[in-house]
Amino acid sequence: MEERRKSLRRRVLKEGKIVFADALCLMDCAIRDMSDGGAKLIVSNTLAIPHSFQLYEKSSGKLYPATIAWRQCNAIGVKFNGLPTSIHDAGSKRYLRLR
Repeated sequence: MEERRKSLRRRVLKEGKIVFADALCLMDCAIRDMSDGGAKLIVSNTLAIPHSFQLYEKSSGKLYPATIAWRQCNAIGVKFNGLPTSIHDAGSKRYLRLR
């Protein structure tokens, strides 16, 4: 199988949250691998996840703008759409509950 990723994938096991609906909706996930361009997420159900969202990576406190590249029954592959931002730098109070 041909590797199509543009950046090196690192296997990780990190706690994350899928953030959408202007940070009103949160869904827990496990981050199983990451690269500079995307990640593989393990979730309980992929049906409720919108095509575009922000991925919150708890250990670093970063929010990654993401879109879904592929879906399986309990996993999704996401592509990062830009640079991550820190929730500590975010000016909005809506991210306070992520801390």
